Amino acid sequence: MTLSSETGNHAAGEQPADNADQRMVCGRPALAPGISHSHFNVQGEVPQRQLLAWRDRVGHIIDVLPSLAQLENPFSASIDCYAIGELAFTDCRTDPLLLERSVARISTDSIRDYVFHVFIEGGTESVAGFYPQRRSAPSVASIVALDMNQPVRMQRNACRVLTFFLPRALVDAAFPDAETLHGRVIENTTPLMRLLIEHVASLNQNMASISASEAGRALRVGAQLLVAAFGKQARLSGTTRAAVRAAMFGQVRRYIQANLHQAELSPESLLIALQLPRATLYRLFEHEGGLGAYIRNCRLREAADELVRFPDLAVMNIAYGLGFKSASDFTRAFRRAYAMAPQDLRAHVFELRRVRGK
Repeated sequence: MTLSSETGNHAAGEQPADNADQRMVCGRPALAPGISHSHFNVQGEVPQRQLLAWRDRVGHIIDVLPSLAQLENPFSASIDCYAIGELAFTDCRTDPLLLERSVARISTDSIRDYVFHVFIEGGTESVAGFYPQRRSAPSVASIVALDMNQPVRMQRNACRVLTFFLPRALVDAAFPDAETLHGRVIENTTPLMRLLIEHVASLNQNMASISASEAGRALRVGAQLLVAAFGKQARLSGTTRAAVRAAMFGQVRRYIQANLHQAELSPESLLIALQLPRATLYRLFEHEGGLGAYIRNCRLREAADELVRFPDLAVMNIAYGLGFKSASDFTRAFRRAYAMAPQDLRAHVFELRRVRGK
């Protein structure tokens, strides 16, 4: 099941209800037919259970990592979830949270879509994505893009955030090499950003008074604005030059994926094989921490997949097969990327599957 289909029924884990029931439970006007809505608030729990209740509610999408101090204190959080067809949208308010989607978690579920967080109040202290160096501290009314197929760890302040859940196929069709969106942050400093935030806020405010077709159109417009904003930031849209950059980026990524198991794969061998301008190529991968870092991280991500797919294959064989010179070099790199040893990933995945009864 993809994130889009799951959020279509219960974006934050809330079971769907008909409009009449929703009117009685939430005290809100019934929405138009075709708009699925659910509401959840932790206020109904005793203070010591509030954060745990929130963790249980959103746990099918992302893990909440509470501290002992947080568990001892009251916690405030609520969420309204809307779904129209394959698109989903949430309005969420929470106290500070540490959220994580680990490589072990990704290996045990089927959620692979894109999530765009539009912060109306508050923001994040840090966002660490697939590449450990991606960290930002966005101001109020910033947007964070996440690819749910890549690990992320996000420290969030008390905030109100409006979130778009977009199917992978939709984003991939609109944005060249959409995986590079992961961990990117855009702050509210441009007319396009102000237009986007105003559109999203208006959609949320008017959801109870519009039809399903109007809501669907507004969601699609919001999705298009989001993709346009991040495309402009990445300089991968809007001009012939941008189209050339996007095509070049795609060519390089495809070559890397096809040659991950070749020991000689390196920035230098790639330049020779593809005959691309060195300076242009290196600029393309600045956001990834450099071309060498991108290749290494792709190899580590493939290694994580193989550790799960082939549990009987020796770690050393996986390391050598992906071009690492020694098992110790591989283990150090893997630990830096994922904060665990390769063997720990296997153990974690085994435990996750045991708990879920798989």
